[in-house]
Amino acid sequence: MSDDWLDEIRFNDDGLVPAIAQDHASGKILMLAWMNREALRRTAEQKQAVYWSRSRQKLWHKGEESGHTQKVLEIRFDCDEDVILLKVEQKGGIACHTGRESCFYRRLEGDHWVEVEAVVKDPKDIYQ
Repeated sequence: MSDDWLDEIRFNDDGLVPAIAQDHASGKILMLAWMNREALRRTAEQKQAVYWSRSRQKLWHKGEESGHTQKVLEIRFDCDEDVILLKVEQKGGIACHTGRESCFYRRLEGDHWVEVEAVVKDPKDIYQ
């Protein structure tokens, strides 16, 4: 597989592009993470989500510790060529390190944030 397609992506000054993971069946947005060129290349080759950890400064395979991997069914990018959309099958039904299905579990109601999604599994039982 040629890497020429990667040249069309507009990575930021840090060599990163935001990547949105969306459940392929429900359309629910699960999470946002960052990818560098190598993470995106590996994701396309392996059909498993690979991201760049800004805090750890290394590649990480989604689910490498939790087992909650993301099988990538489709990769898209936006009209500005600077955002990636991954349509995924989320293994275990949990994408968030808090044990929830989605990282977007808080909603603004008036002037405060309310947790509107329950914990599926206690993180203490996921990360040992």
